[in-house]
Amino acid sequence: MKVISNVVPSLVLLLLLVCGSVAIAAESAPEEKTEPRPLEVDDYFRIGQVSDPQMSPDGLWVAYTVTTYDLEEDKSSTRIWMVPSTGGEARPLTGEKVSSSRPRWSPDGKYLAFLSARDESTTEVWTLFRQGGESIQVTDTPQSVNSFEWAPDSQRMVLVLKDPKPEELEAHEKGEDYEEKTSPPWVVTRQQFKLDYVGYLDSRRDHLYVFDLATKETTQITSGDFDDSQPSWSPNGAQIAFTSNRTENPDANYNTDIWLVSASNTDKGAELLQITDNPGPDASPSWSPDGRSIAHTSNVETGARSLYGTNHLAVSSATGGGSKLLTEDLDRMVYQPRFSPRDQDIYFLLEDSGEQNLARVSAGGGGVERLIQGPRVVGGFDFGSEGAIAVRISEPQLPDEIFLFQNGKLEQRSQTNAELLSGLQLGQVEKVQFQSPDGTPIESFVIKPPGFDEGVRYPTILRIHGGPQAQYDFSFYFEQQIFAANGYVVVMPNPRGSTGYGQDFCLGIWQAWGEPDYEDVMAAVDSVIERGWADPERLAVSGWSYGGMLTNHVITKTDRFKAAATGASATLYVVNYGHDQYQRWWEFELGVPWKPENRELWEKLSPYNRIESVVTPTLILGGKEDWNVPIINSEQLYLALKKLGVSTELVVYPGEYHGIDTPSHTKDLYERYLEWFDKYLNGDDS
Repeated sequence: MKVISNVVPSLVLLLLLVCGSVAIAAESAPEEKTEPRPLEVDDYFRIGQVSDPQMSPDGLWVAYTVTTYDLEEDKSSTRIWMVPSTGGEARPLTGEKVSSSRPRWSPDGKYLAFLSARDESTTEVWTLFRQGGESIQVTDTPQSVNSFEWAPDSQRMVLVLKDPKPEELEAHEKGEDYEEKTSPPWVVTRQQFKLDYVGYLDSRRDHLYVFDLATKETTQITSGDFDDSQPSWSPNGAQIAFTSNRTENPDANYNTDIWLVSASNTDKGAELLQITDNPGPDASPSWSPDGRSIAHTSNVETGARSLYGTNHLAVSSATGGGSKLLTEDLDRMVYQPRFSPRDQDIYFLLEDSGEQNLARVSAGGGGVERLIQGPRVVGGFDFGSEGAIAVRISEPQLPDEIFLFQNGKLEQRSQTNAELLSGLQLGQVEKVQFQSPDGTPIESFVIKPPGFDEGVRYPTILRIHGGPQAQYDFSFYFEQQIFAANGYVVVMPNPRGSTGYGQDFCLGIWQAWGEPDYEDVMAAVDSVIERGWADPERLAVSGWSYGGMLTNHVITKTDRFKAAATGASATLYVVNYGHDQYQRWWEFELGVPWKPENRELWEKLSPYNRIESVVTPTLILGGKEDWNVPIINSEQLYLALKKLGVSTELVVYPGEYHGIDTPSHTKDLYERYLEWFDKYLNGDDS
């Protein structure tokens, strides 16, 4: 056990110091007001990204995390903060030097536990004692703790740990930290052998362990060639529900189910109770207060269609006696279901038409009540006492902050970015509706430049979202706001393939990538031209991941755009099979590529096979270590355009995966976008 001094203020002082001065960069007192200015690229590194609200059992405090990016140090860090639920000054619970995450209050309210890796060691569970003292490391495992949950008795935790390497065990037994000096060769035996941000996969899996805080003993309670996740304790602390794909070959399908294991078993989970048997994915279990039922998400689409399936809310008997869908008629995505601690209502996040609501429904069925809705996105929530709920909310001009919802009222509690935002002039956001050429209703968000003039047509950027199973919504989007701050109208459509509009809409691009969704995004551009906002002679198109893939379709089908920027995209799809992480998806939707009856579709959908029609100057970007959409796609696209004489640049970010996370690289990315668009939409090359 390790005790760290002079890193974290004692919790008792934080609970007593309601007034007083603390030097807090993210929450400091506002300075004298000046005229609002446009957003700048460097503002990205001044914004704190708020997440994971957790209410104390007495309902007096909300703990949450704030991630910040340090451009000078070229790294990010996450701190845990706390704010009174009734309102007041927020205070840090952990220091700036070492990241800490996943704050969780013990059910008895005595401790706040969290994850942190200190002294260049493994990630462990640490606790703060409410009555005072410094942070204390409570777990000591050979490998890092991926996740944890408190038991109802506050005496135990369930840990999610990956099977340790023999070398890790040996070093741990010697009281040493494991350091891999020379990487051994990867020996591949699994069908799913690669994953972005991880690399090649071995046969080690994530399993559940019960940790006793008094004895410091850790007992493994699940095992096998399966990954186990999302543990949830039964109210009496006797069982743990979890999510796992325990089919014969988990690497060949997406069929996760809800399972139960005894929290006191010593046979590593030799006997489990299967709660769901739906052939599609079931996940996110949450127990009812009486321990009789488990709420969870359920995708009832089978086989390949499950890729585009809607996550419904379901409730299952905790004895394995059957399941009931509660939101099938709603036909919208459901996330994070949780039983109310006081009754038989189930709360959940509901995605719908550019919104994400906090909603609830009775476990017995009935109508869905939307508690928090409108032009905002609820990104997470946690229950407090007396019916209060802490929620994370973003709005078009508000990055995520913590709010309290009680008695039908929604009040902001954290003010992480208030000072910065008070000095900024952001672009106004409007949601518009229009029709695609075949009559399909489509929605799009439009961000207008600050000081927008209805009588002026602006250079316009079509920004396509990734996924494709995702939606643009009423969140704050820094990247799109920085485009607007530089004088561009930004068009953010939700074409077919997007979520938020029902099963059929999402399934609309099944085996038809770049076809109906191409028509939809082009209709979005025509819509803002018809409204008089966009200059049809100064258009750009851009996207990342599937957004980049659809960008590639756009530039091979039309010459209307003066510039393009495509990030982490694919062009010749067959190149990816066996090289990226999507072997299941490719087979489910397009079939194995060596069969002639399948290969025709692979080639038809690949924009690379229309590359000779491209005339649009194209900026191509990606991460060198990306196993989601490997950089080989960007390299092939670049060389083809170079050979064809099309103006192009290839930008490869070293050490980056599917996302660009290093602060200096993020700054470079945004500045390159702006330089490229300015050159071809506003400069001599336009």
